[in-house]
Amino acid sequence: MEVIFLGTGTSQGVPMIACDCAVCTSADPRNRRTRTSLHVVMDGLHVQMDAAPEFRLQCLRENIRRLDVFILTHGHADHIAGMDDLRRFCDLIGGQALTVHTTEEGMGRVLAMFPYAMSERPIAKGYAAFKLVEMPPVLDLPQGTVQSTLLPHGGVNTLGLIFTERSSGKKFVYYTDCKRLPREAVALARGADAVVLDGLRPLPHPSHMSIDEAVAAAAEIGAPRTWLTHLTHLTDHGPAEAALPAGIKFAYDGLRLTL
Repeated sequence: MEVIFLGTGTSQGVPMIACDCAVCTSADPRNRRTRTSLHVVMDGLHVQMDAAPEFRLQCLRENIRRLDVFILTHGHADHIAGMDDLRRFCDLIGGQALTVHTTEEGMGRVLAMFPYAMSERPIAKGYAAFKLVEMPPVLDLPQGTVQSTLLPHGGVNTLGLIFTERSSGKKFVYYTDCKRLPREAVALARGADAVVLDGLRPLPHPSHMSIDEAVAAAAEIGAPRTWLTHLTHLTDHGPAEAALPAGIKFAYDGLRLTL
């Protein structure tokens, strides 16, 4: 299984507009964060989570040339605004609609933002077409399974995702954009080879886990490796990562994991 971090930043991105702080002006490339999205390759199956506003640029940067399954974790702008750029992947699957697995809230947001894409096929070559499907508790595929669980995120629930590759048995957990981990989410994550958690900033936030809250959640899950994502400009990658407990690191744009 391969995990590619296309983006690891918050809704404002880093550097932020009109900000001259030490992180926004940092020379460390790990402090340059596009909005959060992730690509997982499981036994050759390409699964994309979310389409950030920079999705097209992320795909070009990381040479993403294939997309078999698309999952929208929730309908907030920093995760959905790049979906129009999925049009190229509709071309690459033969001019068919791309199935979008998401929550009821996510389906409503896609319908509101992309009404022109609600069809079985693109209206013309080069256009997007989406088929909306509610994400099941277990998406069973020949290459493995993707389990889902709901995570509280302000006024909505976001999809937490658990990948298990059939050939290797490797297990990967992706819990972005959440304030806490319900008991079910912790239980599903146990035994994972690697976990990604929302760790927005050092300060508390009403709808995201802070770094300390994410560290506590990581300890409860007990995975050997954990990465924190959805980071703001309040986190300077190098110095802040040096203060994290063993086994926990900050993700960065372009990071690739092989499990």
